[in-house]
Amino acid sequence: MSDIIQLLPDHVANQIAAGEVVQRPASVVKELLENAIDAHATYIKLIIKEAGKTLIQVIDNGSGMSVTDARLSFERHATSKIKTAEDLFELNTKGFRGEALASIAAIAHVELKTKQENDEVGTEIKIEGSEVTYQEACVTPKGTSISVKNLFYNIPARRNFLKSNAVELRHIIDEFHRVAMAHSSIKFDLYHNGSEVFNLPVSNDRQRIVNVFGGKTNEKLVPIKEETDLVTINGFVGKPEYAKRTRGEQFFFVNNRFIKSAYLNHAVTAAFEGLLKEKTHPSYFIYLEVDPKSIDINIHPTKTEIKFEDEHALYAMLRASIKHSLGQFNVAPVLDFNRDASMDTPYEYKGKEAQTPVIEVDRSFNPFKEEKNFGESSTSNKNYTSFKKESPGSWENLYVGLESETTTPKAIENDFSSVEFESTEVTGSLFEGDEKKVGHHTTYQLRKKYIVTTIKSGMVIVNQHRAHQRVLYEELLRNITMASAVSQQLLFPLTLSFTKKEIEFLEIVKEQLENTGFVFGKLSPGEVEVTAIPSITSDKEVSLLLEQLISDLENEVPDSGFSQTDLLAKSIAKSIAVRTGVELEPEQQQYMVNSLFACTEPTITPDNKPTFITLTVDEIDKKF
Repeated sequence: MSDIIQLLPDHVANQIAAGEVVQRPASVVKELLENAIDAHATYIKLIIKEAGKTLIQVIDNGSGMSVTDARLSFERHATSKIKTAEDLFELNTKGFRGEALASIAAIAHVELKTKQENDEVGTEIKIEGSEVTYQEACVTPKGTSISVKNLFYNIPARRNFLKSNAVELRHIIDEFHRVAMAHSSIKFDLYHNGSEVFNLPVSNDRQRIVNVFGGKTNEKLVPIKEETDLVTINGFVGKPEYAKRTRGEQFFFVNNRFIKSAYLNHAVTAAFEGLLKEKTHPSYFIYLEVDPKSIDINIHPTKTEIKFEDEHALYAMLRASIKHSLGQFNVAPVLDFNRDASMDTPYEYKGKEAQTPVIEVDRSFNPFKEEKNFGESSTSNKNYTSFKKESPGSWENLYVGLESETTTPKAIENDFSSVEFESTEVTGSLFEGDEKKVGHHTTYQLRKKYIVTTIKSGMVIVNQHRAHQRVLYEELLRNITMASAVSQQLLFPLTLSFTKKEIEFLEIVKEQLENTGFVFGKLSPGEVEVTAIPSITSDKEVSLLLEQLISDLENEVPDSGFSQTDLLAKSIAKSIAVRTGVELEPEQQQYMVNSLFACTEPTITPDNKPTFITLTVDEIDKKF
């Protein structure tokens, strides 16, 4: 039998490696930005076209590369970071495995221009599908400029799996945020389709966070700081009152590298115990400095997961430091007494002895002694002021002229006969009437969660939250499609703060939101003004509703069309539907049941969950 095992060609091996390293354009952005940081750049410019599908270009002013290094950088496992396996445990740089550029070059058209500071000319290299098509000397400034064009041009199946431009751009911005926030000492610029998206100057960590997420973020941050032999903790957590329903603003950085850790996230949540509202998540931007030997970052292709040597101690320190900061900066509820200057002791009273107040008592006063005349004071109480009761005089004059030709005594009598006076009998009849009405109700609320009603064959048990979701969902779909929603104008417009990324999501669905009844005054970076809201919601729910909508859009951004309208209606219905635990009046219960069975699809929610169950008389009989 002939041999069947063979070595893969380099270009095939590179394409397979690209499957691990490059999942989408954001993966390329991450690798190129990290290479620029490793080159000690102080200014990095990122240029994107068509969400990275057409062009990803990173320009830096770093150290640059020689002619040999420029060519070698595209070979597999070519790196300047490690020489032995032991070096993997002493890493202080970003990239180290030497597979990023080789993988990118295998699936795209790559152009590289680079020059070292002391060289007269630089080097230009063009690669298409792992093959070098052009290499010459060129004139270029110090640093490196690398362009990645037509991503996945030779793997059309992978290109077809890419999402819409809005989704891919969101992933690119996420990666840009993670790199930019970890390196506030570097200036970053981001351009998309020729327009500037971010311009982040050199700053400190706090200012970088504010520049990324908007000016109003500054007032939400509480600093944390802790130094131990095991770890140095720096960063910020958001105040509990600004906690969001989404997890968007949660960042861990270990040795200036962004990581994801459910274990450390639990430590932060535990520190906020008792301070957060239900189903809300705190914001945090936490920078951890640990000994490189105590962590292993080579356990995941994207290097976003890390193994710690002593996780339990790190958990306890992180939780304790956050609790300490929340208490130190008076984030927990406290009694706050404001000093009133008018209560201060005057200077001339300094050293003066306090005078005991004199109490004067009229011992001859008898409260039980009856006074015959209210107009005169009693002899035993001569010091008190007398109040003389004035004579009512001729009170009959008040009613002179009331009778006229048109108003007869009989007419007056008829008018007064229609007046109802409050009495104990009327009050009693009110309660009796209510008791009689109870017998006519055909619905009953069970545990403030279910509505029980009867049908010919037995009984129906309706889940009030799911039923209301279905009713609102169909109503919202009609309003968006026909643009016939009713708005209620707000006396005072609502001003809500959102990040640039969140406002981009709102702009995507702005037209559909206006069809549901929203009216926006302005949508500026960092701020949204709402002047009118749908009649089916209240102004207190608007902030939570828009946060939930943005969260749903982040998880699943559909292209324009019915899918986008459907997602919008689902999200709003889920946010404002009546919750479990809300007590409903009998009329509201009946209205809910009637509205549900008037829907085109009353049996399931928009998420395909049952809205009600039925119990027939036969099924009930079997229970007995």
